[in-house]
Amino acid sequence: MALLVLIVILAIGLCAYIFHLKPKYEGSLELKNLEKETTVYFDDFGVPHIYADSEKDAMRALGYVHAQERLWQMELLRRIAPGRLSEIFGGVALKNDKFFAGIGIEEASAKAIARLDKNSESYKLTQAYLDGINQYLEEGVTPIEFSLVGVKKQKFTIKDVYNIFGYMSFSFAMAQKTDPLLTDIKNKYGAAYLKDLGIEGEFNNTRIKISKEKTEEYTEISKSITAMLDQSPIPPFVGSNSWVVGPHKSKTGKVIFANDPHIGFSQPATWYEAHIVTPKHELYGCYLAGTPFPLLAHNRDYAYGLTMFENDDIDFYQEKNKADDTSQYQTPTGFSEYEIRKKTIKVKDSSDVILTVKITRHGPIMNDFIDRLEKKNPIAMSWTYTREPILILDAAYGLSHAKNTTDFKKSVSLIAAPGLNVMYGDAKGNVAWWASGKLYRHNEGVNTHLILDGSSGKDDITKFLDFEKNPLAENPEWGYVYSANNQPEAIDNGYLYPGYYLPEDRAKRISGILDAKSDWDKEAISKMIYDNTSNVAVETTKNLIAALDNKPLSYNEKEVLGVLKSWKGTTNIEDVAPTIYNKWIYLYLKNTFEDEMGKDNFNLFLGISLGKQVIANQIKNENSIWWDNIKTKNVKETRTEVVSKSFHDAVIALQNQLGENISEWNWGKVHTVEHEHPLGKVKALRGLFNVGPFNSPGSNEVINNLFFGFNDEGKYYTKGGPSTRRIVDFADVENSWSILPTGQSGNPFSKHYSDQAEMYNEGKFRKMKLNKDEIIKTSTKLVLKPKK
Repeated sequence: MALLVLIVILAIGLCAYIFHLKPKYEGSLELKNLEKETTVYFDDFGVPHIYADSEKDAMRALGYVHAQERLWQMELLRRIAPGRLSEIFGGVALKNDKFFAGIGIEEASAKAIARLDKNSESYKLTQAYLDGINQYLEEGVTPIEFSLVGVKKQKFTIKDVYNIFGYMSFSFAMAQKTDPLLTDIKNKYGAAYLKDLGIEGEFNNTRIKISKEKTEEYTEISKSITAMLDQSPIPPFVGSNSWVVGPHKSKTGKVIFANDPHIGFSQPATWYEAHIVTPKHELYGCYLAGTPFPLLAHNRDYAYGLTMFENDDIDFYQEKNKADDTSQYQTPTGFSEYEIRKKTIKVKDSSDVILTVKITRHGPIMNDFIDRLEKKNPIAMSWTYTREPILILDAAYGLSHAKNTTDFKKSVSLIAAPGLNVMYGDAKGNVAWWASGKLYRHNEGVNTHLILDGSSGKDDITKFLDFEKNPLAENPEWGYVYSANNQPEAIDNGYLYPGYYLPEDRAKRISGILDAKSDWDKEAISKMIYDNTSNVAVETTKNLIAALDNKPLSYNEKEVLGVLKSWKGTTNIEDVAPTIYNKWIYLYLKNTFEDEMGKDNFNLFLGISLGKQVIANQIKNENSIWWDNIKTKNVKETRTEVVSKSFHDAVIALQNQLGENISEWNWGKVHTVEHEHPLGKVKALRGLFNVGPFNSPGSNEVINNLFFGFNDEGKYYTKGGPSTRRIVDFADVENSWSILPTGQSGNPFSKHYSDQAEMYNEGKFRKMKLNKDEIIKTSTKLVLKPKK
């Protein structure tokens, strides 16, 4: 009996503790510095609708409610750029901290803050937002993650905001994953091996319209950075789709805006939605944790969003030390002293680590914070974000407060990095996109996808382009704008801007669908944004089959070919063909490229844009230098041999994995998604913190881009995808649609932690409510009062 009483008491205590940890969605509370009473309505999906008498009060309220849902996420995000994850995770995060502390985001943030106008609205509203976060930090419930990991609470400052933007900007970049790998391939095998990789933009035929060193030395940079971003508790930004249909292409004669930025999945999800209403300002936005102004937003007048430009804004330079003095390096005008910067990294339950960073005229030397990279050939990283003035706060404020297209475009021009395609549509019928970023040129013949010569000056930047030369389209005659991370048309007198553009699959599909129809409505757009079809994959399949030696095919192999021949390119859960296709593609790539690259570099190659670009194009080149297996002596393999071997091996592997019945090789059995919390990696905590797993539709490079990496196991674990799907219809703006991958809340005890996950997986939507009467009827009410 006593044991039963004890169990009951413990159960009651646990329930009380869990109830205590839940966010506060109704009632009232007091906030310091609040000028007037402010009301927050939390709708049926936990989105706060903040009604305030002033924007300062609204921002203070936003900071508070954002923190009560996402304080743990804010804490992680602000720690990455300055190298402070080891303080809470210990030595396991030290590599990550050394790298980010070394590349100089924190120092660049400090310079930007020193130049800020403290009387500007952007600064004052940011401080109000931070005030709200800090009041919750002091008075609100401590997140369970803080207790489990042992986080010491510290106030948030504007430097944290800049550091978060800095990490976001770095995660957009692709050069750090690509350039060192390509340099090693060129050094080891020669330039001929680069031709089939399309590094000069040869494969990007669907373009966005606009109105001798030691080999295998540099890839450690690529491997190290890729591993850090893949293992980061906050996922990197990857790609995105967006299109804006103009009045002449819509059924109602009003603009329809669609956007789904692709980001690595995590829990909590990336965006926090909030709706602010004051007498002079209204905005419904998607906010990054710890940042005051939304990067995706709309109101009754206009909508905006973004995709990744994928331009090249990082260059690597090999510097040359003075022969008898490693404190100096060669420049075009003689030798210069390295600038030295020392940083202290605190490590939980261990001694501090002192990081010494050498800095050249190009940027920090990478060798000092990447393992296994030899010190005798110092590699410097030149990055636009830390080199140019950082005006990201003013830009984000301007985007969210624009009065017209001129205001909006001016705000886009303030963003030096990251490179973004900023998409726009408004109630007046305007549609547009502008590429942000400080673009530049080198001397003719300099390939910025390779590590450059830092000592002579011949590979230095020779020209910066005016913003007016950036790619753009404003109210084009074809009636819509779109972006899918593909290459824009030429700029600056025929110059194709170098970058790490993704294959044309999504771009071709989007533009083809939009061209074919002129009576678009919200429902049709919603089906398009969840489209799981690849026309390019169908063509690639035909090319694979054409290259196949089909004489010795077994009965099962003929049946498999029959499935592929009838495939329409869909990647729905019940489909069989994508299971076969992706296994064949993986083995074709492995049998073609791994012998030259080696296992580690091949896996790295699969994860970057080049690995995706090459699939549809290299297969068509019967004379590709890559077909030959360099490990087989006195034998020269052909395309037919490689493709045929890959096909036979794929069928055997699938039979072993999924059984003899080909009709049961469904895509959903092998393509799954689980939204992982950083603490969900601990097996005992997985059920509490992670969301899923779910059988997942979609695939790499379809519009519903639920992307994955290849592996020998034959299971495709979705790494990321649309971080939100938004559709804003200016014919019915109060009923525009959105969906998040999991939910609004980052609190595992909130009912909004995962209440959108199944809807998201099924391609469903919910309203982004603007109508006050409807909001009040479907919401709980939290009243914030000025503290006396």
